[in-house]
Amino acid sequence: MDPTLGEEDVLLAIDVQYDFLPGGALAVADGDGVIAPIDALARRFASHRGHLVLTQDWHPPHHASFASSHPGKAAFETIQMPYGPQVLWPDHCVQGSRGAEISRGLDCASAAELVIRKGFHKDVDSYSAFREADRHTHTGLAGYLRERGLKRVFCAGLATDFCVAWTALDARAEGFETVVVIDACRAIDQDGSLAKALADLERAGVVICETGDLLA
Repeated sequence: MDPTLGEEDVLLAIDVQYDFLPGGALAVADGDGVIAPIDALARRFASHRGHLVLTQDWHPPHHASFASSHPGKAAFETIQMPYGPQVLWPDHCVQGSRGAEISRGLDCASAAELVIRKGFHKDVDSYSAFREADRHTHTGLAGYLRERGLKRVFCAGLATDFCVAWTALDARAEGFETVVVIDACRAIDQDGSLAKALADLERAGVVICETGDLLA
């Protein structure tokens, strides 16, 4: 990987929202540990005319991915949905709630050129910033990046083994050179999900790097 950043590079800061941070409804262990490295990366990208895009989970109440929407089911169980297996989650990132807000501790948020909201269709979940879990519904991000002439996507945020990995895999499938900045991510790591995600990323040709590789 060429660590030189430029105007064809974009940093995707994924789901740095209160419900995924300590004390949130679906807190990721050490989730707030991604904030400082993402801010450092965003400053570096800006100084080299790179770009910043944020993603935001944005679920309506009673979303199909919530365990509370399925009587008799508990959070972290897996059920079959029309589009395939679905992990059931605690209610989180409900539209308009504080938990859905992007952390105000993320200083770079105000400099984002675009915020992609996902998971707002009631009956389908959406981990990836590019395509929803039905694998057919596109968010429009790929077209936006192409129209802007952006060619390399750097992914950071929450959580490594779900929204970060799905986003990176879809970015690669869309033809973008794709990098996951691993120390600027944190994982849920449920039932081996982190190991599986890392293996999937490697097979897809996604590059793994650390923040220091880009700040040196």
